[in-house]
Amino acid sequence: MQIPLGVILAGGLATRMGGGDKGLLMLDGQTLLARVIDRLEPQVAGMALNANGDAARFSEFSIPVLPDSIDGFAGPLAGVLAGLDWAATLGVDHIVTAAADTPFFPADLVPRLQMAAEDTDTGMALAASPHPTRGLLRQPTFGLWPVALRDDLRDALQDGVRKVVQWTDRHGAALAPFAVAGFDPFFNVNTPEDMKTAQSLLSGGSE
Repeated sequence: MQIPLGVILAGGLATRMGGGDKGLLMLDGQTLLARVIDRLEPQVAGMALNANGDAARFSEFSIPVLPDSIDGFAGPLAGVLAGLDWAATLGVDHIVTAAADTPFFPADLVPRLQMAAEDTDTGMALAASPHPTRGLLRQPTFGLWPVALRDDLRDALQDGVRKVVQWTDRHGAALAPFAVAGFDPFFNVNTPEDMKTAQSLLSGGSE
């Protein structure tokens, strides 16, 4: 399997943070988005950002900005589709997605997803992490996605599918489990309290 392209998902509305771009919030002198870029860049062949609105606000990062092609803030799957369409123009067969508000995701995300996808028919995989009471939780914004299914995804979105797992279950997506050592590496910043937690994690050296 070739090295995939990376697509950072930042197309949400960030309502619990009061709106705006969560990825541009500062965490210990660096934006959340810059931290995500730093983690993803060594693992992929190139990167783009899925975001809506004026792309100029991300100009400092010097990566392509891909808006949703489905109207109405259709959720992460719309960002996945934007990434798949972009990858198709470059002749790449897979993308990996990561959320712009998750600064501690695993540094071996891509190879672990690729390994999990080897035994599937579609080459699709989602990251997963254990929960103390709910078992293994899928992380729907961290996945390996085949470009070959982009038109299938487009049709699903146009039919009203919005939940990631509703679509991935149709295609037998594999799970790539990641261990939790002290805290969940897929911890994401949704609220001001979460930002304080992220700062605490950095200060404690638990990254």
